[in-house]
Amino acid sequence: MTNDTMAQSTLNIQRDDTGGKKSLPKHAKCVVIGGGVVGCSVLFHLAKFGWKETILLERNELTSGSSWHAAGQIHTISSDPNISRLQSYTINLYKEIEELSGQSVGLNLTGGFYLASNKTWYDYLKRERSKARYMGLDQEFISPEEVAQRHPLIDPRHYHAALWDDQDGDLDPSGTTYAFAKAARHYGGQYFTHTPVTETKMRSDGQWEVVTDKGTIIAEHIVNCGGLWAREVGQMAGLNLPVQPMEHHYLLTERIDEVAEAGHRLPCGFDYEANLYFRQERDGMLLGTYEPKGTPWKVEGTPWDFGHELLQPDLERIADRLELGFERIPALANAGIRQSINGPFTFGPDGNPMIGPVPGMHNYWCAVGVMAGFCQGGGVGLTLAEWMIDGEPSIDVWAMDVARFGTWASPDWGTVKSTENYERRFVMTFPNETLPKGRMQQTTALYDRLAANGARMGQAFGLEHALRN
Repeated sequence: MTNDTMAQSTLNIQRDDTGGKKSLPKHAKCVVIGGGVVGCSVLFHLAKFGWKETILLERNELTSGSSWHAAGQIHTISSDPNISRLQSYTINLYKEIEELSGQSVGLNLTGGFYLASNKTWYDYLKRERSKARYMGLDQEFISPEEVAQRHPLIDPRHYHAALWDDQDGDLDPSGTTYAFAKAARHYGGQYFTHTPVTETKMRSDGQWEVVTDKGTIIAEHIVNCGGLWAREVGQMAGLNLPVQPMEHHYLLTERIDEVAEAGHRLPCGFDYEANLYFRQERDGMLLGTYEPKGTPWKVEGTPWDFGHELLQPDLERIADRLELGFERIPALANAGIRQSINGPFTFGPDGNPMIGPVPGMHNYWCAVGVMAGFCQGGGVGLTLAEWMIDGEPSIDVWAMDVARFGTWASPDWGTVKSTENYERRFVMTFPNETLPKGRMQQTTALYDRLAANGARMGQAFGLEHALRN
């Protein structure tokens, strides 16, 4: 099923073939491979910061892959405070690219809740608020009664407290992607659609040959922004990236009277214990969740002819989460399901993006595994552009650095860990926590003796090591 038969704004596809009708340059300062929101953000930032001879190549239309069917909900909170700062930067950037490009991004800054259904989650959110405030982000706690006042569909009896953020909301994924691309063009960047890359080769002079069906470009730098095809683009250069596309569901409801008659757009929200996110969509609601048992998609490789397609829904996989959602937002139980969306998104082993220079590869850069592209894409583009032009990013982004995974991080390991991370998307995590899957990647000669003597082992950079008491 393609979007041509869909009417809802969430799955709005735009097409701009002007990017595919120009002559392909013979040389470029940088070639960005992949035309999703992340690739277009990288193109925009490089062009804005002065690399005018930067071009983006997209095998199909911009947004083909994951960007077009994203839920479009945006938020600032992340487990890493530096990523939270970059997510705030991303949201603030949308007005700028809308003005530069003349392309609406469909931005609705409704504000949003992070709902704590018990004291444990309340304590977790207090820690998150402290980190956010240290980064200059403004958030406040409100009572369950205030939650119900701002969002009449929510039953406040299930909640202990809620963290409120004015920056949260939603946008149009397709419009936002094109706004980045057109804003990049304002600064001299170029993009070419329907121009698949078939090969990347390092030359003896340190430059790269980027081979397409329309000709070959000699580039000083390459950026892999392949999204669902990040693995395949990496393999062209002999790079095996530990990322994995995962199936993901969200639902669109029919009209709900309380939504249609509210008189204003309702806030979005997250319920951690119920593993749900939700927002208004037209006169109904969008409700998404992360299945307790993740389903990796196309482990053997993403088909090159995949584009604006969706996957077959399987609501049995999310039935328990829906029951919780219906309990906590009772109006959903009586609302018809207008459409069930199941589409693939690429995850990294720990849920964070993998960006930066690839160790051991000259002028080869990555911006892959950016699952929350519309929350993080602007910040990823900014960080990568600073890194490429100035030699280092302006803030500590180790949590996103591709170098945090070594050669021990095989694609099979990436599938195991990405699935684990998907299943734990809204599960509480703790500092220095070592998760159980994908262990024993590397051990020392002392491992057996330490284990025999009762040592408790941790893992760092794939290496099993004894923890101190």
